[in-house]
Amino acid sequence: MERSKVMTEIVNWGKAILVAFIISFLISTFIVQPFSVSGRSMEPTLDGTDPINEDKPGDRVMIFKSAYILDEPKYNDMVIIDSRVNRKRSLKDHLTESTIVNMILRENNEKTHWIKRVIGEAGDTLEFNDGKIYRNGIELVESYIKEEMAFPFETIVVPDNYVFVMGDNRNGSKDSREIGPVPREHVIGKVIFRYYPINKITSF
Repeated sequence: MERSKVMTEIVNWGKAILVAFIISFLISTFIVQPFSVSGRSMEPTLDGTDPINEDKPGDRVMIFKSAYILDEPKYNDMVIIDSRVNRKRSLKDHLTESTIVNMILRENNEKTHWIKRVIGEAGDTLEFNDGKIYRNGIELVESYIKEEMAFPFETIVVPDNYVFVMGDNRNGSKDSREIGPVPREHVIGKVIFRYYPINKITSF
């Protein structure tokens, strides 16, 4: 009888752990997920190296993956994009981006998943002139950038269902100037707050 109780307890604990795992998996796949910032492309807004250990990624942020299900990316939103814009995304991409799956498979998305800022929406005309960016003929006022952009880019009209993104460190960022406008489906989520370092906790 005692053995039966122990087995029942083990089964109940197993069920609870399985349910917790499934819930955590669904949350990290479709709702919110942490993301580590690597590199200098978003300076000075976000640091790409750990203040304690320069060999580790920098700021940690939380992204809301469901932000754009019923809404579109807006100007100045900081977003995570899949930079592989010439391939169609699938359900497998969403599943393998989960933090839990990454831990199990030891996947590293840093080279393909970038954090950038939305500069242009569908239909916008973006052009460069004398170190500044103009959107539909109006100069952008960008207090967040590290410095004026030194290198020009060709005038572009953002296509429907696309956004144009750039890093805040304009002279040290790979972004839409290199890969082109980003398809709406490649915008993985919106950065909602920074939770590390502790002294820099900030909502966006």
